[in-house]
Amino acid sequence: MAKRDYYEILGVSKTATTSEIKKAYRRLAMKHHPDRNKDDATAEARFKEAKEAYEVLHDQDKRAAYDQFGHDGLRGRAGGGFSSAEGFSDIFGDVFGDIFGAGRGRGGASQVFRGADLGYELKLDLETAVSGKTATIEIPTQVSCKTCAGSGAKEGSKPVACTTCNGVGQVRMQQGFFSIQQTCPVCKGAGTTIADPCTDCHGRGRVQKTKTLSVKVPPGVDSGDRIRLSGEGEAGRNSGPPGDLYVEIRVRPHRIFERDGADLSCEVPVSFVNATLGGEVELPTLNGHVALKIPPGTQSGKVFRLRGKGVTTVRDPRTGDLFARVVVETPVNLSEAQKEMLMRFDELVQEGGSKHSPRAGGWLETVKRFFDRIKQ
Repeated sequence: MAKRDYYEILGVSKTATTSEIKKAYRRLAMKHHPDRNKDDATAEARFKEAKEAYEVLHDQDKRAAYDQFGHDGLRGRAGGGFSSAEGFSDIFGDVFGDIFGAGRGRGGASQVFRGADLGYELKLDLETAVSGKTATIEIPTQVSCKTCAGSGAKEGSKPVACTTCNGVGQVRMQQGFFSIQQTCPVCKGAGTTIADPCTDCHGRGRVQKTKTLSVKVPPGVDSGDRIRLSGEGEAGRNSGPPGDLYVEIRVRPHRIFERDGADLSCEVPVSFVNATLGGEVELPTLNGHVALKIPPGTQSGKVFRLRGKGVTTVRDPRTGDLFARVVVETPVNLSEAQKEMLMRFDELVQEGGSKHSPRAGGWLETVKRFFDRIKQ
């Protein structure tokens, strides 16, 4: 009986890529494997047929001979063995290996590990955060050992292949039909072990060191902003790349100002006389002092907006505003004479009725109506 076309068996076109051929074979192998079809006598034949087609088409030389001469072009070539000896768990394990990058095959290169990222909190006062600066920081970190060049092995020796994983860095755990690869517990995925460790790093390939770095802080940073220093994190294992350092900004509380993005706010104490008669107070800003005019009759809590007296941010070059909230200061520690004068002043104000205290008058009228409704 004539053999079926290999492309037809796998259900792929003659222009299919190696990856497409591999996927088609795995799909059929998992579907027809005898371990999954114990009650189907034809499953093993279909499995062998698919495996034979795959063994030819995934090999570039065999595929070229087959494309040119058909099945006759494969006569005399060493076969890969078309029995069902390959377990279902092997196929399943290969699928997981491709998905998670765990399987590299026998004799694969040792696994490398990127170094850990580090974080550093840089505290700044408001003035520095607004204007920017170059800060010097010290970071305790793991760096590659110079004595052994990060290999972990003593000078004159070198790491040897791990006998547990045979240098692959992965071991396969069998659980029934399922085969799962995981990091080798002995070499921790490196694929090698140190027989004669370096005396400086004791075989770790890295040593503890405090690095001094310069950090350029741009103008306008605020709490929560992060500056990334590429490659300034911990050194990688097994000659892997280093991690990064993230410098997080923390702006200290200011004695006068509160910041909200590009805007500043502050409280301005105003005397009872200035609030009543009007006047002028000196108001601080981050760029010097300005004069703030207080209109007569200004109430406590009144907010004045000074445009362009705020700050900029790293995301917006436009300058924000300064919001000054008036706090009328009540006199304290008065002398008897001052108290008498205030009492006389209050009597004069009361004689004027609500025209001197419109808010108080309106409030008293509201309270009166409230109690009248309760009585009803």
